[in-house]
Amino acid sequence: MARMSRRALIAGTALALPALRPAQAQAKKLVFGGSIPLSGGAAETGLNVHNGYATAVKFLNEQGGVDIAGTKYQLELKLFDDASDPSRATTLIQRLLDDRVDFFLGSFGSSIVLPTAAITERAEKPMVQAGGGSDQIFTQGNRYVFGMFPRATRQFQSTAAFFKTLTPQPKTFSVIATNDAFSKTFAAGIVKDTQAAGFQLIENYLLPEQISDASSVLSSIRSKTPDMLLCAMHDQNALLVARQMIATGTNVNLLFQGLGPQLASYREALGKHATGIFYSTYWDPRTTWKDPFFESPAKFAAYYAKNYTRPIAYHVAAGAACIITYVSAMQKARSIDPVKVRDALAATDLETLYGRIKFGPDGDGDATLMGPSVGQVLKGAGEVVYPAGGKTADLLWPVPAWDKKS
Repeated sequence: MARMSRRALIAGTALALPALRPAQAQAKKLVFGGSIPLSGGAAETGLNVHNGYATAVKFLNEQGGVDIAGTKYQLELKLFDDASDPSRATTLIQRLLDDRVDFFLGSFGSSIVLPTAAITERAEKPMVQAGGGSDQIFTQGNRYVFGMFPRATRQFQSTAAFFKTLTPQPKTFSVIATNDAFSKTFAAGIVKDTQAAGFQLIENYLLPEQISDASSVLSSIRSKTPDMLLCAMHDQNALLVARQMIATGTNVNLLFQGLGPQLASYREALGKHATGIFYSTYWDPRTTWKDPFFESPAKFAAYYAKNYTRPIAYHVAAGAACIITYVSAMQKARSIDPVKVRDALAATDLETLYGRIKFGPDGDGDATLMGPSVGQVLKGAGEVVYPAGGKTADLLWPVPAWDKKS
């Protein structure tokens, strides 16, 4: 992250962004509210989502703001640290509604997005978010919440297809999931899509939401020796499982962790042992998408690097895309009326720095257009290895055992 204290970051987020130049003093303000985990267990990725929101707002304000139906607006963020606590988050969202905030950005983690989106839904205020993929968010009749990812049970189709391209091809798999809103439903999609692709399920393990020890599960993995171990859990749990696999010599031919390896901090923590681990990725700065404001992913990444030393990750781009999508919907609606903006969001079909944005009828990302690519850690970096058209490097396969990595 930028070289400032976390307290300064939180305070700076909750207040207005940099002061307006005199020529902009008369511009109206367009406020986006929400909570975000800048501390607590979800902070590692929460900071990335926050930085994406803040980067887009800062950039658009530096361009003179945005024009909506002939009126110029400067953007303002009112984001508060929910400390990875759903109860705190719901209190913060209600407070923002009481302060007459009309447009919301989501937190990170389905366990927080789910209850906060229920509050904004009742108030008929839109929420665009890059942090919640649980099916529950999109299957309860919500009309005002939109997500930058397909619902969890639809996120594994392309990865299962990737497994069928491998030679030699694996045959069996086991799944480890944690007992939280996103991971449970993501794991259900993993099992369904991987079995449908012709692979045999050996075992399906469910661990507590926060893992302190996975040794008994890993003992079972060693005894049953699946070809693939597929993990559905958040970043810190994924890192703990990988570390315990290394320490206990638990080898599988293919380790997939949906979240974790996309972060530089995860890769640095494992060092050479991270090599070969597969994961989901939704964005890469080397892609050639066009954006109505930043022009390209590369220019967005360059602008981000001028403002933050924290390594970029796909959640940063997804957060920025939330702002771009909101502004584009407002311009299309020629209005900042929440209901009209909601209708424009539902009809979005837009190319952005993050890729093509198109929501399904329930508000989640289109499963085909907004589904993940497959990433793999190679030489300490995250690379796209599937599909072929988006590759940034050739995959490593077969993957060496832990003690053979260098």
